[in-house]
Amino acid sequence: MANSTSGDSVTDRLVRVLETFTPTRTVQTAAEIGRRAGLPGSSAHRIVGELVETGLLERDDDRRIRIGMRLWELATRSSQALRLRQASMPAMERVQSRVREHTQLAILEQDEALFLERLSAPDSGANVTRIAARLPLHASSSGLVLLAFGERDLQERILAAPLPPLTRETITDPAALRRKLAEVRTLGHAVAPGFIETVSTGVAVPVRDETGTVAAALSVVLRRDAPIEPALVELHSGKREIERALGFRG
Repeated sequence: MANSTSGDSVTDRLVRVLETFTPTRTVQTAAEIGRRAGLPGSSAHRIVGELVETGLLERDDDRRIRIGMRLWELATRSSQALRLRQASMPAMERVQSRVREHTQLAILEQDEALFLERLSAPDSGANVTRIAARLPLHASSSGLVLLAFGERDLQERILAAPLPPLTRETITDPAALRRKLAEVRTLGHAVAPGFIETVSTGVAVPVRDETGTVAAALSVVLRRDAPIEPALVELHSGKREIERALGFRG
């Protein structure tokens, strides 16, 4: 039901307000929220005020707004993503301790790779990924795994859309991407040298749940000149441990 002169619903406006927060934009003023959400100032202040009252948003001493603890609490209740993260953490810690580079867990969410967790050492190399951040499926090793083992409709949708480059080495040609996905399925892992940052190589493997469906991608981000094979050994060991925890018996 529409509840504004613009025709959008209350739910639409609430979602737009919450979506103005990102992994790198965690604190905003009400005016900034309104501008980014495309709302009139009065509407933005009213919605923000109501969300603060319910605890979904919080206001600091400078009257800036951040995500509230109650929203985090509600989001994690009965969450499949939380179950997956908890099942994966012991294996991720072992992979990270042996590879000594960024170790990540990603799932498919709205045609992007959404990162649930990242473990890093102080001397780990470059990495743009953050927890709760997203990357394009065609441009990251995790995304390539999720896309390669995803449904055919998903693959065709991504292949038909523009494939923007993040670096000069990101695959932007649909035919080349189709060949890469076939390679990932054949090898059982994805290697993405320089796709996100020219100084790094992403390496990822699929993780299956109790139904045999690929539910996540486990990955590491290596320095560009680092050998791939030692990391793959640890990733495959880690994925098997996670799959056992999830109930996969394949």
